[in-house]
Amino acid sequence: MTHDHPLIVTDTDLQRLERVVEQYGNARNAELVEQLESELARATVTSSGAIPRDVVTMNSTVVFEDEEGGETREVTLVYPKDANSDAGRISILAPVGSALIGLSVGQTVEWPLPNGRTRRLRILAVPYQPEAAGHFHL
Repeated sequence: MTHDHPLIVTDTDLQRLERVVEQYGNARNAELVEQLESELARATVTSSGAIPRDVVTMNSTVVFEDEEGGETREVTLVYPKDANSDAGRISILAPVGSALIGLSVGQTVEWPLPNGRTRRLRILAVPYQPEAAGHFHL
């Protein structure tokens, strides 16, 4: 995965995601967990109250565009136990989930596909961010 800009995560999300890494870091999920760990290692950490409103945090709803195909998609970034792709609830451990965390509106990411190709995604909007809505308990 390659990003145009730095990532920002909240201290609360970082703590919770470190627990996800511990819980799901078995052989079956090793590659997905490594992708997430790599993203978290390069992130700037800030308090939940100081995170900009346009940054993708956990439980945020994000609208992104596939720059190659022009398709737009809206998803909610969730913890693995809450994932439901049919309902647009994408796990942080899914490749697109770990690609989206910490990005802000206007940023792009190259997202690896299973066949060795990549997709370039651009963040268009963050219509819901828990921190901006004052929902710090999610």
